[in-house]
Amino acid sequence: MLTSRMKNIFRELMAAETPITGKYLAVLNQVSSRTIREDIKALDSLLIDHGAYIDSVMRQGYKLGIMEEPLFRSYLKKLSTEDAELETIIPKMPEERIAYLVKRFLLSDGYIKLEELADEMYISKSTLQNDLNQVKKMLAVYDIRLESRPNYGLRVNADELKRRFCMAEYIFVREEPVNELFKPHFSSLSQEELDSILAVVMEQIQENKVLVSDIAINNLVIHLAIAYKRIKEGYNVTLHSSDIDEILEQKEYKVAQNIVRKVQEKFAVHFPLEEVAYIAMHLLGTKIAAHPEAGEKAVQQVIQKEISGLVIKALERIESKLNLGIQNDQELIIALSLHLKPAVNRYRYGMNIRNPMLEDIKVNYPVAFEAGILAGMTINEAIGAVIDENEIGYLALHIAAAIERKKSTSVPKRCLIVCASGLGTAQLIYYKLKSQFGDGLEVAGTTEYYKLKNCELAGIDFIISSIPIQEELAVPVIVVNAILGEPDIRKIEKYILKEQQHISAYFQEELIFLGQELRTKEQVLEFLHEKLIERGLVDEGCLQAVYERERVAPTSFGNLVAIPHPITPHSTTTFLTVCTLKKPIMWKEKPVQFVCLLNVMKDSQEDLQVMYDLLGRIIHDSAIVERLTKAKTYEEFMKVIAL
Repeated sequence: MLTSRMKNIFRELMAAETPITGKYLAVLNQVSSRTIREDIKALDSLLIDHGAYIDSVMRQGYKLGIMEEPLFRSYLKKLSTEDAELETIIPKMPEERIAYLVKRFLLSDGYIKLEELADEMYISKSTLQNDLNQVKKMLAVYDIRLESRPNYGLRVNADELKRRFCMAEYIFVREEPVNELFKPHFSSLSQEELDSILAVVMEQIQENKVLVSDIAINNLVIHLAIAYKRIKEGYNVTLHSSDIDEILEQKEYKVAQNIVRKVQEKFAVHFPLEEVAYIAMHLLGTKIAAHPEAGEKAVQQVIQKEISGLVIKALERIESKLNLGIQNDQELIIALSLHLKPAVNRYRYGMNIRNPMLEDIKVNYPVAFEAGILAGMTINEAIGAVIDENEIGYLALHIAAAIERKKSTSVPKRCLIVCASGLGTAQLIYYKLKSQFGDGLEVAGTTEYYKLKNCELAGIDFIISSIPIQEELAVPVIVVNAILGEPDIRKIEKYILKEQQHISAYFQEELIFLGQELRTKEQVLEFLHEKLIERGLVDEGCLQAVYERERVAPTSFGNLVAIPHPITPHSTTTFLTVCTLKKPIMWKEKPVQFVCLLNVMKDSQEDLQVMYDLLGRIIHDSAIVERLTKAKTYEEFMKVIAL
C-alpha cells in the first residue's frame, strides 16, 4: 500500500528527466535520508510487480525505470481508481489531517469534542490545536468560522450558501475515495444518482443551447448533488429578495426550473424557490457566450461594452507593470472578454470555481500568473469582489497563450555558419539548428573561413563558427563545437532570446546570501528587506507590498523555490536578491530552500523576458535548485546559473 510520502516520491520520480538525490527527496518530504531510503526500498518492491523499478544511480540519485509499459500503465490506472491503493486509514501528514478536519466539520451539524477528534487521528491535543489554526484559516476564506462551546466542543457557524460553496470545494470536488474513518459521518450519493443528475443537466443544456465547459458541467452536477443531499436533511439556501428578483429576470432561471423539475421527479424531493434561483446562479456563473463564426464583429455583439472596457483597462495595467507587448493582441482581448462575461456573475454572487490546473499554471507560466493577478486587481476595483487564485489561473492561461503567440510572430534572428571541416559538418550544424530552433532562427548560409571576408554581413545578427575567429567583425561570433552539444545550444539560445546583457547583471554578488539560518518566511523577507534598505535599493514600503502580494497568492512554486516580489514597484532599478537556506522552511503549504526576491524598476520599459525565462528554468529543474542550495560561494553559485 502506498503511503502519502511514497506517493510524493513516486510523483517526483515520474516527473524527473534526470536522477533525483535522496537528500532532495528528504528535504521535500521533511524527513531524514534514511527514511527516504526505506520508502524507496518499499516503493521499488511494490513497483517490480507492475512493470517498473527504481534505479539507484551511483553519486546521482534515484531514477524510475520502466520494463513493461502496458503493465505499468495499467497499474497507474488502477492507482487512480482504487480506494485501497490511494488512501491510508489514518491521516498522518499535517495536510492530510487538515483536509480530514475540514471535511469532518463541514459534514457535522452538531458540536465535536476535541478529545474525540484527537482519538480518531491518534494525535495529541497540542498537535490538534496546531492543525485547527490552519483549518480556521481555510474556512475563513468562505466566511465560515468554528464556534466553541465549553464542554461541547466546536461546530461550524455559517449561512447555508457559504457552507454549500465550501462543501463543493473541499468535500465533493476534491474528494478522494472515502476511507473507513469517514463512513460514520458521510453517506455520499451513489454513482447511479450522480449519473442521473448529470443526464438531466446534459439534456437541458443541449435542449436550451447553453454552452458550458466540461469543468463547468461537473461543478453544476456537484452543486445539484449537494442541494439534493442538504434538502433531504432539512436545510435550504436563503437568498436576499433583491438577489432573487434579479435572478428571476434571467433566461437561465427557466433552464434551472426545467432542471429542478426533472430532478424532483427523479428523486421525489421538493426544491423551494431559493434553491431554483441557486441553480440559476450556477448557470449564470458557468455559461459561455455562443458566438457565430462570422468573425470579430459578430463576437463583439455578445460582449457588453463594460466587459471589453474592463479587459482593455486590465491589459493597460499589465503592460505598464510587466511590459509584455500583448496589450493590443485582439485575440487576447476577445478571449478575456468572453471569459469574463460569465465570470463576472460568479464574482458578483461570491461563487467559487475550482481550477484543477492551478498548480501547473503557476509553475509553468509564472509571468502569465503575475499578469493574471494584475488583471484580478483591476476587476476587483471595478466590481468590488475579490478574485481568488482559481480564477486568476484561468485568466493566466489566456495571457500565456498571447505571450506564446508574440514569441512565434517575432522576426527570427539571422545567422551565418562558418566551418573549416567542409560542407558535411556545416550541413550537420545547419540541421541541428533547424531542429532545435525551428522558425526562431534563420540560417542565411554556410561558408568556409577563408571565404568569410567576401561575405555580405548586412542583415546578419551573428555568426556561428566551429573555429575561433581572431579578427574584428561587424557582428558577434559564437564559437561552438562541430558536433553541437547542450552548452553550444545554450550559447546560441542567449542571442536568439535577445539577451543584451549578461545574466550576472541580474545576480550581483552583494545581493546573494548563501546558507542562511532563517526559520520562517517572515524572517527571510525581513532579512532581505533590511539588506536592501541598507543599500538604498528599495523604499520602506517595499516589505508591506511583498506581504500584500503574498496575500493574493503564495509565491512558493514547489521544487523548494519561492520568488516573492512587491505587488507594485518600489525600486528605481531591476535586480534579483537571492537567499538560500541551510534548512527548508514552510512557505504557505510548500517547503522552500531557495528564495529569490524580484524587484522591477518603476515604469520599466526593459525587455525582461530573458530574466523571466531564467527564473522559469530554475523553478522547473530540481537538479539546478539542489546545486544552488549547496553553493557556498558566489563563484560556485554563478557557475550553476551560467550552465
